[in-house]
Amino acid sequence: MEPQVLVSVRLRREDVTSFDDYPFNLPAIQTLDTLELHRSMTFLVGENGSGKSTLLEGIAVAAGFNAEGGSSNFRFSTSQTHCGLHESLRLSRGISKPRDGYFLRAESFYNVATEIDLRDSEPSFGPPISRSYGGSSLHTRSHGEAFMELFCTVSAATVCTCPTNLKRHGQRSGNWRCWCA
Repeated sequence: MEPQVLVSVRLRREDVTSFDDYPFNLPAIQTLDTLELHRSMTFLVGENGSGKSTLLEGIAVAAGFNAEGGSSNFRFSTSQTHCGLHESLRLSRGISKPRDGYFLRAESFYNVATEIDLRDSEPSFGPPISRSYGGSSLHTRSHGEAFMELFCTVSAATVCTCPTNLKRHGQRSGNWRCWCA
């Protein structure tokens, strides 16, 4: 079994000025002390508005990912809407350091696809980025197909959520086996 990349996430409660202010007033954040992560997969389950996505965003940004999503090489912003939660999180990393990773954020995935198209339209010494996503723009596919293409071609994600409305099952790519319902 592969060594664990991220072992735990701790909220540095001493850095929080008020648990009455966003995002610290969200149930998932307000009650957070240390979140131990399972070596295979950790599920965050809760009511809408409880702070699951906000916590994932904070972890992703603390891990060095762009708040709007993408690989660790993406640094763009269409709107500065993310909170400063990442500044109050302490990540405990395992001994394994991934060569790459991906933060999949459903609400800004369109922006990531647009950024890929923009980068591919500019002169570059390397191959087009879209080659890593099936060879054409993610905008040429349905929303579900684009998610599946991303999910099944990115081979070393460290922070990822799986969309629940994908239609194709049992996709296999690299070391991943994708089973989404």
